[in-house]
Amino acid sequence: MLAPESFVAGRWIGPDATARSIISPVTGVEIGRAGSAPPDPETLRDHALRKGGPALREMTFHDRARMLKALAQYLDSRKEELYALNPLTGATRKDGWVDIDGGIGTTFVFASKGRREMPDGHVYLDGATERLSREGSFLGQHIAVPKPGVAVHINAYNFPVWGMLEKLAPSLLAGMPAIVKPATQTAFLAEACFRMIFDSGLLPDGAVQLIVGGTGGLLDTLGPQDVVSFTGSADTALMLRQNPRLIASGASFIAEQDSLNATILGPDAGPDSPEFDLFINETAREITTKAGQKCTAIRRIIVPETMADPVTQALEAKLSKSIPGDPADPATRMGALVSPAQRADVLERCGRLADETTVVFRGSDGGYDEATGFLPPMLLHCNDPDAARAVHEIEAFGPVATLLPYRDIDHATALANRGGGSLVTSLFTHDPQVARAVTLGTAAWHGRVYINDRASAAEATGHGSPLAHMTHGGPGRAGGGEELGGIRGVLHYMQRTAVQGSPDMLTAITGQWVPGGREITGPAHPFRRHFDEIAIGETIRTEPRIVTLEDIEHFADFTGDTFYAHMDEDAAAANPFFPGRVAHGYLLLSFAAGLFVEPNPGPVLANTGLNALSFQKPVSPGDALWVRLTARRKTKRNDEYGEVAWHVTLYNQENEQVAEYELLTMVAFSS
Repeated sequence: MLAPESFVAGRWIGPDATARSIISPVTGVEIGRAGSAPPDPETLRDHALRKGGPALREMTFHDRARMLKALAQYLDSRKEELYALNPLTGATRKDGWVDIDGGIGTTFVFASKGRREMPDGHVYLDGATERLSREGSFLGQHIAVPKPGVAVHINAYNFPVWGMLEKLAPSLLAGMPAIVKPATQTAFLAEACFRMIFDSGLLPDGAVQLIVGGTGGLLDTLGPQDVVSFTGSADTALMLRQNPRLIASGASFIAEQDSLNATILGPDAGPDSPEFDLFINETAREITTKAGQKCTAIRRIIVPETMADPVTQALEAKLSKSIPGDPADPATRMGALVSPAQRADVLERCGRLADETTVVFRGSDGGYDEATGFLPPMLLHCNDPDAARAVHEIEAFGPVATLLPYRDIDHATALANRGGGSLVTSLFTHDPQVARAVTLGTAAWHGRVYINDRASAAEATGHGSPLAHMTHGGPGRAGGGEELGGIRGVLHYMQRTAVQGSPDMLTAITGQWVPGGREITGPAHPFRRHFDEIAIGETIRTEPRIVTLEDIEHFADFTGDTFYAHMDEDAAAANPFFPGRVAHGYLLLSFAAGLFVEPNPGPVLANTGLNALSFQKPVSPGDALWVRLTARRKTKRNDEYGEVAWHVTLYNQENEQVAEYELLTMVAFSS
């Protein structure tokens, strides 16, 4: 018998007399019990705030990213244990791949983005420095820091692993401890993954806790530094949102809700087109994957009136091959709903759609009865989608979708938007103008617009696949929140603050040198110093070099860049940007490198990039060019070397800035 346990304040707590039955979706009999009396909310919060939060915030973003990578590798090494339990949720192995490998993959992505897009420090810089004064002595900088509270993650039953990891990864990367509340019916799979997290020993004590069963008064105890992230039905989200104590506390509430997602077949995608086949394949897959139990699954199929019959026939042929069966059997193409109760709920909702739709296809039930969770795929047709209401308001959370005919593109977008806000709408077209019209017509109502055609089909990830890189959420019915989205997902667990002060103050706070801040003179040329020896703000100012007409002409002849501004005095003088012939911008960069470089072998291993190059003032023959090179920030890459970003500014003889950029170098550690 399955008996998933809670993990509260470092202690495992098993089911008690209040536990709920876990009913097998395959056999309809009890296979376990889950839940116990709700844990003391103050104990949960105290453990997270006193132990987990401080330990996480002591780590840098890169420390936490490395922790996530190691965790993902550990989970990946044990994932077959999770696949062994997966059929008990009603899901096939292919369905489980989205959940198990998808969750592990999401953790890998956040680990990678944390290393590549966040600083190796404790303060995240959100945008560029703002100049708030004429002389630059008073500046502004938006920063983000971890909220010193706790994140409560309330997850749906359909993705017990991915649903947990796609919230844990960004909150842990942000530096915020989490309390995870999985849905009871599939809590055993979430708990198995959670035990692996515990077994890994990679996370600080108090960084994560698990509640199997009710949360009790936990939400009543939350405060303004806490975050609630919810995934599930709109009804449950509404109930949680209306908690008076939660509202009064000012805690952040993020909701990703099930929605009436749509797919649109473009008017150009006729039955003989590749796009038509792509549309049929993806639509059938979305109806049957996880037996339709996906928050992103297609619920409304919007097609041209003239193609309603061909689409219906093609979908019937495709869906007829998806016969529900034992998810543990490798030959099974479609598993079961999560429970017999969910099957009954889907059928009840289909009944509420009956006044506006007709059933044009109902597949084989595989010989299973109503005591199980098996339900065949069903395709409905709504003849008058304009007059209909239920098809735009009622979601049957199973293998059910409704076909809606449209007259023109404006009508198609209007029908898609009638869902009141969704997580995703997809479009299958090879016409860029159709793609533009649909995107502009629907984007305000949908969190993601997925467009597929013959050009992207080989690599497209699918209508129903939220990716860690992209925002997952949507307006209106979809909850108005968002998850994932790369570093955007991390910032939900951080506070954005505007800091104002002098360059030195901002440098000290951010750990990154700000122009106008104090410049440090090192004991030797900075290119002779190792990564761990270089100080932020360490600066050299070079001697000047006269730029001659001969230099300009030689560069033009050598490179082939004979643009008139460099070679024709009269034409250059007629240009409002130039006083006459001027030096090439790339000639100035080459001269700058020659001025600040230290040519001998040393700790600098390689130049790896140049960012944000801009030219402010032309340089004429006879001008004197000099350079300031300042260590702006440092990022450890491994135990052998790190990246140093240098702020490079070029000046003329009047000390007027003529160019600026950021130079990236890899620099070795001292032995």
